[in-house]
Amino acid sequence: MKRISLGILLMFIAFSSNAQSKFGTIDVEYILSQMPEAIEVNKGLETYNQELQSELKTSIQEYETMVQEYQETVASLTDTVKKEKEDKIIQLENDIKGFRQKASVMMQMKRNELNGPLYDRIDVAMKKVIKEEGYTQIFHAGANGLAFSRSEDDITEKVMKELGVEPKPAQEGASSN
Repeated sequence: MKRISLGILLMFIAFSSNAQSKFGTIDVEYILSQMPEAIEVNKGLETYNQELQSELKTSIQEYETMVQEYQETVASLTDTVKKEKEDKIIQLENDIKGFRQKASVMMQMKRNELNGPLYDRIDVAMKKVIKEEGYTQIFHAGANGLAFSRSEDDITEKVMKELGVEPKPAQEGASSN
């Protein structure tokens, strides 16, 4: 009898707590893409990428010059000098490979740095909507997130309104392949 009473009590608690919950969804990446500041972020990323590419290009040119000089003078070099030049060429080649690998990480860090304040603004607006509307849980509805949610549970547009962001019209031909 105690088990049945305990089971009924637990079911009652579960149902009552579920009845008090209000779930919602948000697509933060969509909001971010609609913010006017995103244009400046993209310009900043483009500039940073160009700086990285310029640095890489300079290193590649230096490498090519060293290889060419080595090939032109290899016959007249002593074994010691030849070994030193080969080591410098190998070191520069490794530096270039390492830089290429680090460049994507550096771009992601720059993206996070530039988007950070925008995410903070979205967070403040989201929390305001959550408080005003009494949501208890919000799920991310991005590309790899939620499989389904009702449109009336989506607070994305409410947060955009709070931010003063107007959705841009979909570009024609952007999704046709």
